[in-house]
Amino acid sequence: MARKRMNNNATGQIGDRLYRFFTRRVVYHTLFWLAVLLLLTIFEETGQGFGFTLSNELINLMFYILIVYFNLEYLIPNYLTKKKFLRYSGLLILATLIITPIKLFVFYLKFSSVPQLQADLLQNMNWYFLLTFFIAGCSTVFKIVTDWLKHLREKQELQTQTMQSELRFLKSQINPHFLFNTLNNLYALTLKKSDEAPEIVLKLSEMMRYMLYECNEKQVLLSKEVAYIRNYLDLERLRQGNNIEISFEVNGRISGQKIAPLMFIPFLENSFKHGLSNQISQGFVNIVLNVDEHQVYFYIENSKPDAPPKRDPSRPSGGIGLVNIHRRLNLLYPGHYELQIEDSPNTYAVNLMLDIEPQPQKLEV
Repeated sequence: MARKRMNNNATGQIGDRLYRFFTRRVVYHTLFWLAVLLLLTIFEETGQGFGFTLSNELINLMFYILIVYFNLEYLIPNYLTKKKFLRYSGLLILATLIITPIKLFVFYLKFSSVPQLQADLLQNMNWYFLLTFFIAGCSTVFKIVTDWLKHLREKQELQTQTMQSELRFLKSQINPHFLFNTLNNLYALTLKKSDEAPEIVLKLSEMMRYMLYECNEKQVLLSKEVAYIRNYLDLERLRQGNNIEISFEVNGRISGQKIAPLMFIPFLENSFKHGLSNQISQGFVNIVLNVDEHQVYFYIENSKPDAPPKRDPSRPSGGIGLVNIHRRLNLLYPGHYELQIEDSPNTYAVNLMLDIEPQPQKLEV
């Protein structure tokens, strides 16, 4: 097994070295021109033998390389990329008019022993000019396409990095937000010297384990998110007592579905923080989670006080929960979610639908 692993590592290292070698600019440009030379030699018919034909194409290749790299390294960076189109076109035509006669003169001297080839050379001068200009034009098109693809790839990489940075920022806001709320619950029970304090410490431990070790992943099992919700609601039941009715109903089969972590928790937090208050003698929070193979439907409804609660001036107004959930939905489920919020005088309801992908089940051995 160890020898096999070593062989696999050695193969992988060789593959990486070959990839880096063949992706170097000099290497793949050289390979390209060798392929062009081979094709020109195969399709050229002079009737003077392979050596004579190969030498002809080497001369052709030398002048093609000259005008192509003059175009790529000088004309395009200094004129075309600066949108000096007329000057670029004029200089490219001028380069063609200078390089082509030099090439024809070299061939004319080389064909001194073959008058027929010299005659053909003089008769087809216009075609040589057009061919040289065509080769230079093809290099321009190639440069434009490769630069566009490079820009597109860099733009996609930048968007990915921006998205990941924003998601990390949003999670850094979410986790302390829930932690502080839960610690407030625990503090209230310890003040009352409640016997239920150990239970809330255990549930807090489970919630912290989930947030610290599992919520760093892009997706978590839906079953773990549901377990987190149950712990959260149990903590609220301990804190709220019998005055508040809390229900959580799960319909459907939860198996291997995955979801972005802490996606539903801001709605729960807002229901208890803003919807329920000391001004409500009998309030409620009702939650329904409907699950199927490809979609998750989350519904939460809470009662509201008759009068809005007074805001503590020492605390900043507004919450980060709903702002974050909108931003995370747009980042993680663009075009694959529906969010409806109903704000009536007596109740506040949220209906969220997410498209999810089913995960394959792992067979236990």
